[in-house]
Amino acid sequence: MSEPSERPQGLGLVVPSSNTTAEPEFRAHLPESVTVHGARMALESVTVDELDAMSDDAARAAELLGHADVDAVAYACTTGSLLHGPGFDAELEERLAKAASVPAVATARSVVRALEALDAERIAVVTPYTSDLDEKERDFLEAAGFGVESIDGRGLEANTAIGALTPDDVSRQVLEHVDDAADLDAVFVSCTNYRSLAAVDDLESKLGVPVITSNGATLWDVCGTAGIAIDGPGTLFDHDR
Repeated sequence: MSEPSERPQGLGLVVPSSNTTAEPEFRAHLPESVTVHGARMALESVTVDELDAMSDDAARAAELLGHADVDAVAYACTTGSLLHGPGFDAELEERLAKAASVPAVATARSVVRALEALDAERIAVVTPYTSDLDEKERDFLEAAGFGVESIDGRGLEANTAIGALTPDDVSRQVLEHVDDAADLDAVFVSCTNYRSLAAVDDLESKLGVPVITSNGATLWDVCGTAGIAIDGPGTLFDHDR
């Protein structure tokens, strides 16, 4: 009788229901042997009220992913994990880890870890969000110890509109907003539904500074947590979690 094969590693993603980007971007950069499993929380518009309501579904989504015997869970939503200010991201990770019975990361906290790994202090931020969410993001990042030199948003609320944007749209927004990166340590492209990972290498080449994205930071963080070796785009993936 043959021995059972080794169990494949798996990651669980807790994502907004209207997010069409996180799962494909994760899948594109993970080894074929690693499986990706999603659980969704209801959200159509990226507004404070909908993000707040969505977070109520997070623990249940993580619990269900735990049934799939995943190695770690990622809460893949940036503003949803920083909405209530400093400390909420860490509390969210603890809540999801308890629900899933495996380690968990949340995008906002993953971004902080990524910027710290890069020794970044002065950053520019590019988002698809409205101004009220941009200000919440600025407050969160500054409370975490980073100097937000500038922040630029597209003013979008409909998450499907954000998901329809392309890596070329990301590149144009970044290059129009960051005309001189000489005084920056990094550029952060926010939102797990903003298709930006494919633009990272080219942007780093043009700007001469590290560029991190919400999905890139979350992928780097959750893979480090789960002990999964990965070679992703950009400077970040040259650093250990």
